[in-house]
Amino acid sequence: MKGKKLRLYLDTSVIGGFYDMEFEADTQPLFDRIMQGEFEILYSIVTEDELLNAPQLVKELLDSIPEQYKEKIELTEESTNLADAYIAEDVVGETSRKDCFHIALATTHQADILVSWNFKHIVNVLRIRGYNSVNIKYGYPSIDIRSPKEI
Repeated sequence: MKGKKLRLYLDTSVIGGFYDMEFEADTQPLFDRIMQGEFEILYSIVTEDELLNAPQLVKELLDSIPEQYKEKIELTEESTNLADAYIAEDVVGETSRKDCFHIALATTHQADILVSWNFKHIVNVLRIRGYNSVNIKYGYPSIDIRSPKEI
């Protein structure tokens, strides 16, 4: 694709998937493309918090992405309110609040695609419809949510 780079928001599962036997075959080629500068990568303080207890190799993977290809985004009042709306509208339960932060951050920071391996709470057709119905209700665009396999 020529022109503007796709903005990918990576949730924590994608970073961890690089070293996970179940997911590495599809995650590592995505990271090859990321390291070549094919995408603009978004990640957040939520991602960093979730990586605190991760193995050192996983933490270093995020750090290894060249600075010019990634942008750290902050959790704002706007994204927190949108995340709370997902829960209030019963898209997911309160226990999935961090997942909601990822969706809301990707939405409010205009990511083209949120990339995740979380099939229960994120990459799930019914959940995606729910997140996008809330986004539209509150004046946001819908968000494209995919697994690394689909990128």
